[in-house]
Amino acid sequence: MVLDEDTAQGVAPQKKKPPTEDEKRRKKIVPGSLMKALMRPGGGDSTPSDGDQVIYHCTVRTLDGVVVESTRSESGGKGIPIRHVLGKSKMILGLLEGIPTMLKGEVAMFKMKPQLHYAEDDCPVSISNNFPKDDELHFEIEMIDFFKAKVVSDDLGVVKKVMNEGQGWESPREPYEVKAWISAKKGDGKLIMSHLEGEPYFFTLGKLEVPKGLEMGVGTMTRGEKAVIYVTSQYLTQSPLIPMVDGFEEVHFEVELVHFIQVRDMLGDGRLIKRRIHDGKGDFPMDCPLHDSLLRVHYKGMLPDEENRVFYDTRVDTNGQALEFSSGEGLVPEGFEMSVRLMLPGEIALVTCPPDYAYDKFPRPANVPEGAHVVWEIELLGFEMPKDWTGLNFKSIMDEAEKIRHTGNRLFKDGKFELAKAKYEKVLREFNHVNPQDDDEGKEFVNTRNLLHLNVAACQLKMGESRKSIETCNKVLDANPAHVKALYRRGMAYMAAGDFEEARGDFKMMKKVDESSEADATAALLKVQQKEQEVERKARKQFKGLFDKKPGEIADVREAEEDHNTGENQNNVDKDDSDTESSEESHEAAADAGRRGWFSLFWPTGRRLFSGLGLQRCSIL
Repeated sequence: MVLDEDTAQGVAPQKKKPPTEDEKRRKKIVPGSLMKALMRPGGGDSTPSDGDQVIYHCTVRTLDGVVVESTRSESGGKGIPIRHVLGKSKMILGLLEGIPTMLKGEVAMFKMKPQLHYAEDDCPVSISNNFPKDDELHFEIEMIDFFKAKVVSDDLGVVKKVMNEGQGWESPREPYEVKAWISAKKGDGKLIMSHLEGEPYFFTLGKLEVPKGLEMGVGTMTRGEKAVIYVTSQYLTQSPLIPMVDGFEEVHFEVELVHFIQVRDMLGDGRLIKRRIHDGKGDFPMDCPLHDSLLRVHYKGMLPDEENRVFYDTRVDTNGQALEFSSGEGLVPEGFEMSVRLMLPGEIALVTCPPDYAYDKFPRPANVPEGAHVVWEIELLGFEMPKDWTGLNFKSIMDEAEKIRHTGNRLFKDGKFELAKAKYEKVLREFNHVNPQDDDEGKEFVNTRNLLHLNVAACQLKMGESRKSIETCNKVLDANPAHVKALYRRGMAYMAAGDFEEARGDFKMMKKVDESSEADATAALLKVQQKEQEVERKARKQFKGLFDKKPGEIADVREAEEDHNTGENQNNVDKDDSDTESSEESHEAAADAGRRGWFSLFWPTGRRLFSGLGLQRCSIL
């Protein structure tokens, strides 16, 4: 038995990739079924390959020389050459095999048997009924051009050819404002319009101020890039740029992207808009203060009325002293911080903000009316990233962790539970890379980590996420089933979730493992009993006389009871969630539990920030 070299060396042979559909079709070609005759040599030494867009004229003749069809106007065609993207476009088998052999400018005649053109079994290209598909035919091909193509739409209705590369990597998207030099030609080369003098053409993406296909192509360009964007009829929507598009099979747009202004819909509903009016330094978003940072800004606050009245200006009201604040701590209005996190150093942005993200939930300046929209002109002077823990000794790491934890405690006491939770979770993520060196360090590390988990659980409980709170407590109890504080916290979460037996079990366990906790456990057990009795009493009241009601009355009674009970239940959540631990560790401050959103990894409002970035679910690199 003969073994191949890989097997003999104990190396598993690599699996072969399954053949593509085109490769399967090529196996149908037999000697003599496809013949090529060179009519005019081409230039250069490169030939097209998969991913290239090929542009060619094609004339089909019978063996007697009778023209069957042609793209050339002198042979009865429209004068519009064919465009295909090799590896993506549907092509007859003979051209699929023959075109990759041609040079630019070459003219060749391909003689094809019927099974190499439209008589092929399961041919992917349709043809009219009167086409002589069962005859042997001549296909005269002139290779006009080929190049690497950027396929913008999956159906190949929008394809881009890059003429000159641009700068950076950021591309415009809705609702960015764009300035570009633009000219347009029909497929046969006739000029439709040209805007190459004076000021560049200005338009806003998403407002259909240019044809849809052109918008799509521009959305793949970078600043300074020059490109030709090929757009077929289904993407040629009417617009101020080309008011009449009827009768155009395709249009070739030559575009130079001069400039674009970043405009971001931060919430996705058009209410919080950030518009960059002066570029900053660096690459977006890598050089933005996405992480919690110490930020320095100048800003001017205005009311969006006819006079644009200024209600605050750091350059005037603070004698030119910039505002300095730490992000992620709720020190400025939420809309303000969301926008600054997406700015580059040196950037100036104009932010239009609705009241619920401005001063409705933040101390309102005296000269700003209640419920007012505001406009901030913000300049990001610079920012300092948090200290990198890499290379720090254990004591320094624990000191940094304690600072962040105390910030979280302050946020919790202020009722900012999501912000507090983000601080605790930040430290827990950093702890994944900490390795204590001895028993004392190990004990301090585990105690601090457990405390952070329980702080997160307290935040989750206040936010109405009792099931998540239970899961977080389990991270402590899985390693130490007798952890009294974790038992208490999980018991409270069980009670909030209506799992009274589980809650009772945790409180009884507290009494077993620590006699000093008996008073707290006894009080908690009494609370469980009261809560359970309350639930039973409401259930009896809800179903009392249920079967005595006439048809149509049951739903009314139930809805009325539910409306009443909803209010009672919300009140009871705040009443029952009390703790006897210290305020720093137990976090039993009352506050609104309905908030969600913002930066699950770096800041609690990250979901909205991702929306502003145009990404629904992603990770910041």
